[in-house]
Amino acid sequence: MRAIDRYVLRQLFEATVFVTVALAAIIWLTQSLRFVELIINRGLSLGSFMYLTALLLPSFLLVILPVSLACAILFVYNKLIVDSELVVLRSAGLSQTSLAAPAVIMAGAVAVVCYSLSLFFLPASFRQFKDLEHSIRNDYSAIFLREGVFNSLGEGFTVYIRQREGSGELLGLLVHDARTPQRPVTMMAERGALVSTADGPRVLLVQGNRQEVERETGRLSLLYFDRYTLDLSQFTKKLEARWREPQERFIDELFYPPKDQNDVYYASNLRAEGHQRLVAPLYALVYGLMAAAALLSGEFNRRGQARRILAAVAAVAIAQAAQLGLYNLAGKTPFSVPLMYLNALFAGTAAACLLVRPPPRRKAAA
Repeated sequence: MRAIDRYVLRQLFEATVFVTVALAAIIWLTQSLRFVELIINRGLSLGSFMYLTALLLPSFLLVILPVSLACAILFVYNKLIVDSELVVLRSAGLSQTSLAAPAVIMAGAVAVVCYSLSLFFLPASFRQFKDLEHSIRNDYSAIFLREGVFNSLGEGFTVYIRQREGSGELLGLLVHDARTPQRPVTMMAERGALVSTADGPRVLLVQGNRQEVERETGRLSLLYFDRYTLDLSQFTKKLEARWREPQERFIDELFYPPKDQNDVYYASNLRAEGHQRLVAPLYALVYGLMAAAALLSGEFNRRGQARRILAAVAAVAIAQAAQLGLYNLAGKTPFSVPLMYLNALFAGTAAACLLVRPPPRRKAAA
């Protein structure tokens, strides 16, 4: 590899990483707001929250990387033009294809990364994300007890905890059970713990008392105890099997899904997702060729390359919109699947033709 290729490649790599990190951070922050409710209302720990949202990164990166690459190519090659480095290289005899070689190499590398995301990391991470989210919302959240709050686990059943220690010990517990209106029960304990058993969750109360009132007679029954176990299994939801969404499935599961009722009903959506997984990484090459063609084809303009940059941005935006539109259409009309590939092929071929075409020469003044 020539020194000039390594020089341009290094700049492309640094710019691509910078744009990718910036865009991923913005999208990650906006998407993570959806899960703030799990911290506020469900008591999810910050570490679990960070892990949950980090599992979404592969789905972001698959969309972000081709766009970041296009931005990096536009930035680096425009900088080469502004600094007159590109003019010097052309004067040295380098052709357009030679000048575009670093961009094409970088685009190929990004396409390989995108294929690894599309075929493995995306379904693996999104499957784990959906399993964890489903577990939190349907099981763990039902029995999580927050400190300093009256936790209503069901109609007429309330638990209050003054403080939760780092070890998991609960201090200052109050349990009020009014599910039987004629005989409400109140239990108080100095400390306790939430434990899991094979039969479901239990609250262990230590050093407390149990008060029961008969409404008809007004008689109070008071019982002091050293240890008391409270069954909470009736308040938990049993996790049910759920249908795997298209994004959770690997490529073989998309084209050859099990023959259950939901898979048959959503067969076109599964196939559309499978073809999207195959075609989406190609847009790294397409956008890379578009960006390189915009700045390398045509004559040098001392007034700047603003028009060419805007044209490249518009072309990338149109191709991206067409990609998403055809993906949605393929889920409804399977006959439109070939258009998903033709869109990438047409855009990439057009950009490649602009690159290999010799630049127009200025006409000599009469």
